[in-house]
Amino acid sequence: MNLGHQIKYFRQRDHLSQETLAEKLYVSRQTISNWENDKSYPDVHNLLMLSSLFNVSLDDLVKGDVEIMERKLKESRLNVWTHLMIWPMLLGAILIGPAMYKWGKVGLFVEVILLGTGIVASIMLDRLKKSYNIQTYDRIVAFMNGKDPNEVRSTKLRDTMTSIYSFLLIVGSFIIVTLVSIYLFK
Repeated sequence: MNLGHQIKYFRQRDHLSQETLAEKLYVSRQTISNWENDKSYPDVHNLLMLSSLFNVSLDDLVKGDVEIMERKLKESRLNVWTHLMIWPMLLGAILIGPAMYKWGKVGLFVEVILLGTGIVASIMLDRLKKSYNIQTYDRIVAFMNGKDPNEVRSTKLRDTMTSIYSFLLIVGSFIIVTLVSIYLFK
């Protein structure tokens, strides 16, 4: 979380307009806007005044509040989209045999609904991760909790390899379950 977001968060938390905050700090409203949009940064004197005004430590103001990040992670609905991705895909793989050989057109419709739900959920999950910049939050939360942030997310190469292995594992499992289902109901 960057300083601009922090200033905006604490300003809104305290129900202050940009104009009111500017008056308290003896700066222009445009200056507050520039800080919040990361076009410029407050000097040390203004950081101290902001810290005092918002009644937060300078550390919390500059680094970001871990509780805010953890709450954002929990509120991000990652779990909901993850379950909406995994379970319909798994159920679709299991039911493909009966759908193809026992249920006819209804089975095909059920498969399309299940697999479509899984695909849409995976797209939403990816968008959600990008919008919340989840990798960054995870690393900061890990660091603030005394863990090595590199263990949460390390190099891009490792992330890429992990993603490839995860993808291959999921696709391989899906194919195996699908083939078993087809074999059992053929």
